[in-house]
Amino acid sequence: MATTDLYWRETPDALMKRLGSSLNGLSQADAGRKLAEGGRNVLTTQSAVTPLGLLLNQFKSPITLILIFATIASAVLGDVVDAVIITVIVLGSAVLSFIQEYSAGSAAEKLKAQVKVQSLVLRDGQPQKLSADEIVPGDVVLLQAGSLIPADGVVLEAKDLFVSQSVLTGETFPVEKTTAAVPGGASLGERTNTVFMGTNVRSGSGKVLIVQTGKATAFGQIADRLRLRPPETEFERGIRQLGYLLTEVMVFLVIGVFAINVLRGNPGIDSLLFSIALAVGLTPQLLPAIININLSRGSQRMAQQGVIVRRLNSIENLGSMDVLCTDKTGTLTEGVIKLDAANDLNGQPSDAVFRLAYLNSFFQTGMANALDDAIRNFKKIETDHLIKVDEVPYDFARKRLTVVVKEGEACTMITKGALDAIIKACETKLSPDQRRAIATKYAEWSAQGFRVLGIASKPVPEKHPYTRDDETDMNLAGFLLFFDPPKVGVKDTITALNSLGVQLKIITGDNKLVAQYTAKMVGMPVLGVVTGAEIASMSDGALLHATDNANLFAEVDPNQKERIILALKKMSHVVGYMGDGINDAPALHAADVGLSVSNAADVAKDAADLVLLKQDLSVLQQGIIEGRKTFANTLKYVFMAVSANFGNMFSVAGASLFLPFLPMLPKQILLINFLTDFPELTIAGDNVDRMMIEKPRRWDIAFIRRFMLVFGLLSSVFDYLTFGALLVLPKLIGLPANTDAKALFHTTWFTESILSATLVVFALRTRLPFFKSLPSLVMVIVTSLVGLVTLVLPYTPLAGPLEFVPLPPIYLVIVFVIVALYFLSAECLKRMFYRWHFQRYPYA
Repeated sequence: MATTDLYWRETPDALMKRLGSSLNGLSQADAGRKLAEGGRNVLTTQSAVTPLGLLLNQFKSPITLILIFATIASAVLGDVVDAVIITVIVLGSAVLSFIQEYSAGSAAEKLKAQVKVQSLVLRDGQPQKLSADEIVPGDVVLLQAGSLIPADGVVLEAKDLFVSQSVLTGETFPVEKTTAAVPGGASLGERTNTVFMGTNVRSGSGKVLIVQTGKATAFGQIADRLRLRPPETEFERGIRQLGYLLTEVMVFLVIGVFAINVLRGNPGIDSLLFSIALAVGLTPQLLPAIININLSRGSQRMAQQGVIVRRLNSIENLGSMDVLCTDKTGTLTEGVIKLDAANDLNGQPSDAVFRLAYLNSFFQTGMANALDDAIRNFKKIETDHLIKVDEVPYDFARKRLTVVVKEGEACTMITKGALDAIIKACETKLSPDQRRAIATKYAEWSAQGFRVLGIASKPVPEKHPYTRDDETDMNLAGFLLFFDPPKVGVKDTITALNSLGVQLKIITGDNKLVAQYTAKMVGMPVLGVVTGAEIASMSDGALLHATDNANLFAEVDPNQKERIILALKKMSHVVGYMGDGINDAPALHAADVGLSVSNAADVAKDAADLVLLKQDLSVLQQGIIEGRKTFANTLKYVFMAVSANFGNMFSVAGASLFLPFLPMLPKQILLINFLTDFPELTIAGDNVDRMMIEKPRRWDIAFIRRFMLVFGLLSSVFDYLTFGALLVLPKLIGLPANTDAKALFHTTWFTESILSATLVVFALRTRLPFFKSLPSLVMVIVTSLVGLVTLVLPYTPLAGPLEFVPLPPIYLVIVFVIVALYFLSAECLKRMFYRWHFQRYPYA
């Protein structure tokens, strides 16, 4: 590392001079220039997808590139008409996919931009909120509790600034940051004047000068080792594996078809074009586009329900979620916490106890929280004659907050926090009888739904700084009682979630009596209660059993929340976690679906997959339904694509073995592929049966494989029936001598292929009888138009270049009969297939 990179040992003045900055930050012009020169503050550089770039992406498939090359070769050899037709069809398919992906992708990006993590930055001396990726070296960023640190920099000002940087250093407790310079050889953990990208402020406030951004940050240099999320979801992995399986089978089949046709004497270039066109027609090439369109449109519908999707792939996990873990405050309760009473040790209201609580809340500068707001709003006390000496910020290990206030010449330490934490600070001053009396009052108040905090104080000599070690030998002053009423309508929401197959589990830092009272008030049966102390003493094996059976976890710390989530995942649950605080980030990362709210701490929003615009479980309920609809429609395409592809492989490959000519011309195969794309693209907006949203659904590749074999073979049966009819019919009816038998065969099978492929969608799109599950109006209209175009095409001027001929009436009758039989057979087989499947797999 070069000497100039050891920025933490330089003075702030020297750094600001080197970066062209000042205490007032950069000017907008300088910041814009630096952004243009150095790039955005991101770990992986992603250029914006332009319309042209997205269009070119439609041609990146190796099969498509080979087809284009072969088409050019065909044109060079003199078959210009075929080359033009194939080129037009390929371009049409690309444009169709481009339009769908571009419109869906643009809408999704606009939605995600609504919940971008922002930082408070000084520009031209004025604080303004900017997206974290706009931060540049030289920017001055203002930090407060809950802020996600956007880049690496040195501390210019610090006021009880404690930063959690365990993601980089593994330190359990937050580290206090100061302005004092450190030696150049200091390790990450020893750089107490430096903050790092990806860490977050736990308490206090500060001002930092950004020195390094993007890949130059400490996080960027080791980002590959710090990935907190798997590179792909279970759904993506299944799609990829299925695509590989189909592609491998088709590649071998296409090579075989090409070799057989060449050996049988068919022209080499025709055989090559036929084989490649067959590959294009059989490959599920629309699958990535269909998935992207489904997820993007799903995210738009979810946004209308108040759920912003930050990571599109999380929609599938939301639909599969069967356990939702959440805190109670603001989700099950109103979240409007009010101070009900400030009582002395005898349980009587006390102005002296309230005064201590007010001073503690008024002078603390750490994270904003509802409890301190409730104290300050209860009643105002004059503080002008008081001086704050110091503060020991709240942390989640101590569970208490201390301020030292000077009044005249006397200094008083005032500590407020969880009652057990306050008693620990006062243990030398409390007798066993007093402890028992306190425990009795605590249990009574908790059983009534009150959240109880303790307040303690003691006179102290003036010094600086004070530390957590000074919080001893304190005098317990009294108790603070807070109440947060249950949210209206939450009972119905919990019932609705249960009906969707989602089990609710409460994970809270409150004591178990308050948590049990809340569960009772919202109508949630308590199946089992586990406390943080019990979790701490449990082995991993015992925790697995406990988390699966209990649904209320109380008095837990942030690390235990994460441990609970991981244990549930090991028990094969798809777990969602809903949190909005700084201490929720580890659990949000660990969950399959991280859920936060728009007014959450930055670090919580950054860790979340989905952000609710309203902290309400009813909003989430609608999001789950939309997620399941999206998942169901994606699977519809998968079912249809794999079964049709598998069946066509056998049909075309088999026909090429016994027919004296190619069963279908390359341009005709591509046209089938192009026309059948239209109805499939409407699947994203199709109606979904209620049974598909009543319980969580998960990717089941074994089921899809069985579906592919059964309905693919059914498709082949009717293809071969068509072949037989086309070979026998001319001998029975005696066609005119000038009839082009090959063109008639191609036209008839082309018509039957498209009509059967589009019509059978209405049977296979649902498990119900087709007449009991109405498709979307768009799907009906588009399918009807495609069918009409297919029937009319042989009678238009395009018939000649495509080598089609008008079909005699008897051929149309044969096609309609075969298509009708195929549809009815698919409907009957579908009922038998699902009946057999659910008898063998009753929990599917």
